[in-house]
Amino acid sequence: MLEIQDLHVKFPDREREAVAGVSLTVEAGEILGLVGESGSGKTVTAMSVAGLLPRRQCAYSGKILLDGKELLHADRGTLRKVQGREIGVVFQEPMSALDPLMKIGPQVEEVLRLHTEDSREERKRQALEALEAVELPEAETVYGKYPHQLSGGMLQRVMIAAAIVARPKLLLLDEPTTALDVTVQAQILELLKKLNRESGVSMLFISHNLNVVRKLCGRVAVMQRGILVEAGEAEAVFRRPQHPYTQRLVASIPTRKERRA
Repeated sequence: MLEIQDLHVKFPDREREAVAGVSLTVEAGEILGLVGESGSGKTVTAMSVAGLLPRRQCAYSGKILLDGKELLHADRGTLRKVQGREIGVVFQEPMSALDPLMKIGPQVEEVLRLHTEDSREERKRQALEALEAVELPEAETVYGKYPHQLSGGMLQRVMIAAAIVARPKLLLLDEPTTALDVTVQAQILELLKKLNRESGVSMLFISHNLNVVRKLCGRVAVMQRGILVEAGEAEAVFRRPQHPYTQRLVASIPTRKERRA
């Protein structure tokens, strides 16, 4: 469904490539985890897939195919048709992604305004349906609120609702649970599992938290300094990591005894 072929991205102010020859796939209905420390190239890879790469500020090569459609070198018109409609994006900080002066409802509807000719009533119906799908209580009330009136966990659910309202094929989730407390984090993970199970949407889930990835993802890919060093079934990678970097990452996961201490 998504295929990244030999992706290279180089920014002029950096000595090494941000992404150095990464190739990976996300199958239809799959949740793939992309892990690595800060600066490993995870977010740049996701930005490349989403069409958000600042092309004039970097050198890039390779291919990114979504159901056979090449995106990395596509023109802006093609990318605009794909963004939101076929690819939804959920960022780490919803407060920075949402307009503080605009009510929640219109922000969830934005993709529908851009990509459909639906009436205002139909857009609202679909937005409320999306807010209910992410299990926000009293969706009608949330629809009429401003971002500052909602908690962090509720805002992250709003971001997911906005990403799924147009029923995309692929969700890119960049550290979507990092800023949340453990209880809310667990709720968001269960929500993502439910969305994947019920709608079949594929997901590329980016995180440095290996415990989160282990709970959510069927496969995992590990990046270090722009290079994909290991990939495979999540349980196999976590139980028998092959690359020394992956071994160090897995060894750093707190055990239950350490978490209790």
